[in-house]
Amino acid sequence: MISRSFLIKEIEKRFSHFPIIALLGPRQVGKTTLAKECGSRWKKGPVTHFDLEDPDDMARLANLSFTLKPLTGLVILDEVQLKPEIFPLLRVLVDRRPMPARFLILGSAAPELLKNASESLAGRISFLEMQGFSLAELKQVHKPTKRALLDQRWLRGGFPGSFLAKSLSLSEEWRNAFIRTYLERDVPQLGITLSAVTLRRFWTMVAYYHGQTWNGNELARSLGVTNKTVTRYLDILEGTFMAFRLQPWSANVKKREVKAPKVYLNDTGLLHSLLAIGPQEELLSHPKCGASWEGFMIGQIARELNVNRKEMFFWGVHGGAKLDLLIVKNKKRLGFEIKLTNSPAVTPSMRSALETLKLHHLYVICHGDEKPWPLSEKITAVPAMNITKGFLDKIK
Repeated sequence: MISRSFLIKEIEKRFSHFPIIALLGPRQVGKTTLAKECGSRWKKGPVTHFDLEDPDDMARLANLSFTLKPLTGLVILDEVQLKPEIFPLLRVLVDRRPMPARFLILGSAAPELLKNASESLAGRISFLEMQGFSLAELKQVHKPTKRALLDQRWLRGGFPGSFLAKSLSLSEEWRNAFIRTYLERDVPQLGITLSAVTLRRFWTMVAYYHGQTWNGNELARSLGVTNKTVTRYLDILEGTFMAFRLQPWSANVKKREVKAPKVYLNDTGLLHSLLAIGPQEELLSHPKCGASWEGFMIGQIARELNVNRKEMFFWGVHGGAKLDLLIVKNKKRLGFEIKLTNSPAVTPSMRSALETLKLHHLYVICHGDEKPWPLSEKITAVPAMNITKGFLDKIK
């Protein structure tokens, strides 16, 4: 089993400050497995686990107060968004002194969970997002080369079922099944009344927009709906951890800056399935290859630097300079330009971004596993397998 020790340590650390931890992420990403591992390491009393998709557990929770009030130690509630009435009771339970129990709640839908939890549990809950395997986690996997590991993670995505499949065909089969289940079961379970065919069509269109600035009017015309409707569709994908928007940064320059956000799918494996991309050679010759690599690296950088969406931006001037990723954290500005190459070079666009945005440093993320090397003053090339090294010290 691939250890996800960073997440476990983060949960343990947060329990020293919060009585409730919400572990959020898409289905099948490994939340339940991680929660069970946390439970096996828990030393402060018993561990009780409820799966709200299990009819027997739901029957046990028919009387919430009667079932939960006597519990001590660690209580794990899986797929908690399916029973939102639990949140007001959790507030009462964690306000008891002394506090007999801590709660680890797992959810696959941010809008419902965040909405109810923020109303009922303000100041009592900490939210932690979980995505697929990171490159740092996968260094435990024995592969012929680190590059093979890197390319497999890029092609298949980070879901355990897809990445760990014994063959590419089985990985593709898993991803296609995931897409069907998401559309036909997961979304309706959230009370969202939307045709699976319509959402699949929209999701595929967003895949073709991956890495581009959002143009809701164009997608609305293609689907025959309003701009407001396609924005709602995008909210659904983002709220269920299938996509994310990267907001533009304004440097207040006189040139015309890009003002619309960029849109990305969270998982490259699902992106490639929606685009009907098969083996690595098909990916490398596909028009969305560069955008796929860009989204993959943005996700890895964000995880290793532990930044949230409010600290991440892109910057661009119409017809001019651009920067793929800008991270503003701890009063520092770090720039990232992402290139699918083994030998990146400094460009005029990079120098313009460095000067205009007043960057502390600019990193050019490229393919490979070599050690980072300087390209110029304040510009460093960093192969993808080494994005975990040296960054945190730069922004503390």
